[in-house]
Amino acid sequence: MKSRRWSRSSGTRDTLLRAARDVFLARGYGEATVADIVETSGISVGSLYHHFGGKPGLFLALWEQFMRGQEERTSRAAKATEGTGERFLAGARAYLEGSWEQREVARLFLENDGPAEFTTLRRQRGWDWIGGNKRLLGLADTRESHVLVVLLTTMMGEAGREVAACESGQDAKATIDEVIRLVRLLLPTADGVARPSP
Repeated sequence: MKSRRWSRSSGTRDTLLRAARDVFLARGYGEATVADIVETSGISVGSLYHHFGGKPGLFLALWEQFMRGQEERTSRAAKATEGTGERFLAGARAYLEGSWEQREVARLFLENDGPAEFTTLRRQRGWDWIGGNKRLLGLADTRESHVLVVLLTTMMGEAGREVAACESGQDAKATIDEVIRLVRLLLPTADGVARPSP
């Protein structure tokens, strides 16, 4: 009985998330209403509030879902590669490819159209990514390495925005290739000397 209830609850959450995604993409967060989401999902208002607490909770749950997918994608790519710099590059490419593959929802989160707490959560996630990138690159705890990681992480965030805005797969691939080329130039080598341009 309990597992059937869990399955039904999970299905309700998934249905509400899909409906919210469709409504937010069509109308934007600011213009979307709970009534729109309820109508699209066929799920009751009470269930929406029970599972997500309202429209902001749905938006933040969608963002967490998107970010988890990006993190899993980059982690898999990085783990499959040898060498700290190459792991970073593999993860960066996977992140950018995910930005293209999920471009509609990526654009939604890049537009600054969300609940008030979204800005704070996004900023915190950025700091978490900086810490993860620093560990991934295996850099010493110096001011210079901190600056490098902040620049690389910021560059990847903006590059993800640029890739999501591309009009074609060809433009996205060219953008991704150029970002990876530029990132490669910034990465230190084992002996501390910058890499030459490929």
